[in-house]
Amino acid sequence: MLIRELAAAGEVIDFIVTTMTVDGRRVAGKQLPAHVNCLLAPLDVPWVARRVINNIRPDIYACLETELWPALLAELRKAGVRAVLLNGRVTERSFTRYALGRSLFGPLLGGFSEIAVIRGEDGERFSRLGVDGGRIRVTGNMKYDFPDEDTEAVRRKYREILGVDGEDVFVCGSTRTGEEQILADVYRQLAAERDRKVVWIIAPRHLKRVPEVLSLLTGRGLGYDLFTELAGRGRSRDVVVINCLGELSRLYSAGDYNFVGGSLVDRGGHNIMEAARWGRPVYYGRGLKDFSDAADLLERYGAGFRVADGDELAAAILGHMRERTAYVQACRNAVRAVATQRGAARKQASIILGLLEEKREN
Repeated sequence: MLIRELAAAGEVIDFIVTTMTVDGRRVAGKQLPAHVNCLLAPLDVPWVARRVINNIRPDIYACLETELWPALLAELRKAGVRAVLLNGRVTERSFTRYALGRSLFGPLLGGFSEIAVIRGEDGERFSRLGVDGGRIRVTGNMKYDFPDEDTEAVRRKYREILGVDGEDVFVCGSTRTGEEQILADVYRQLAAERDRKVVWIIAPRHLKRVPEVLSLLTGRGLGYDLFTELAGRGRSRDVVVINCLGELSRLYSAGDYNFVGGSLVDRGGHNIMEAARWGRPVYYGRGLKDFSDAADLLERYGAGFRVADGDELAAAILGHMRERTAYVQACRNAVRAVATQRGAARKQASIILGLLEEKREN
């Protein structure tokens, strides 16, 4: 969204995006426009960072969230390259750690010309870490600022791929070790509901865990299809395992009841707004520490449902299956919650455009 907003402003800008992993680079290359260069991030040692800066000669360096690399930031400062921190956030847990190392983090944060934060609480924490309040702007979270789309058209497309029509679809995305066992029991409870045919979609967070998930399903007596094989022969089982990258964020559109993983186990959770954007309620565990801002937002609007364990998850979904009025209202609430984040990317793009204008004037 940030690149889209910058491009829409009419500026001629060359973009270079860096990722920490080869898989991340592959996904970025697939999702971003062809003219955007995708590279692996340099090692955070002075001479490597200096060489990369001299080769690329950037006008602006945009750091997302808290990817703070001391050597790179120091070399950017020496080279006179303006840096901005976008989508800045400091969780309560992180703040405690940063505060203990304030002598290190203070100078690091001081190197940013401006810091765009997700919430007012994040801004307050940055201030307490020594950042001048005049350099902090509250802009919302651009990870939750999704482009306008025909959500029903996307839903029809993915439900067609999955071969579902009247069935309910239970999507479990970004699941982590220990969660599939719990979710298998939840699925059995949902599938036992009278007059309900339920299709279960499982998307492990890491593809290397797919064999482990398949073994679990076999051990539970559950047949399955692999997502990559559906195009060739269609779905023949009521369980589908996602065995490829880059599909989950849009696959949530096919779901009726979407669970986001990393939250029933203590892994911090994952982006629940990717599921909420399609206008359906979202369910997650109590371990959603890394996306507490999204959970607060969805729960405030009545679109997010936090559960303690598998039994509570099954009860929450069964409640929505049986009380359609409450379910329809939760769907509407999800649409309203997501709408509050529109414009976040535009606000953060304006920071970069302002700094580029300053550079031209100087």
